[in-house]
Amino acid sequence: MSNNSSKPTKKIADMRAEYDFSGGIRGKHAASYRQGHSVTIHKKDGTTVIEHFTVDDDAVVIDPDVREYFPDAESVNAALRSLIAIASKTGTKMGKSSQKSKRQSPAYPSK
Repeated sequence: MSNNSSKPTKKIADMRAEYDFSGGIRGKHAASYRQGHSVTIHKKDGTTVIEHFTVDDDAVVIDPDVREYFPDAESVNAALRSLIAIASKTGTKMGKSSQKSKRQSPAYPSK
């Protein structure tokens, strides 16, 4: 499933000065988002519908800097299958047992 509507159309340098996110904290709401959220829809006929959305337990959320290179499930899966092939040749296992996060290493610069 591809969702290109969330892809930014302008670079950060083009952002207006009044939109200052310098004090923002990355991932601040990630845990609560995974627990779910409700959306209240007020219809024209006066009725109200409340819908609750949750993220599947097996869902993987891709960081924006990674999403630039892998915009859809097909490209992510192809890249991971290539990595699995390399890891199986070297006998390396990846996952939670790896103590360091690769996101902050120099090989993966954050924007």
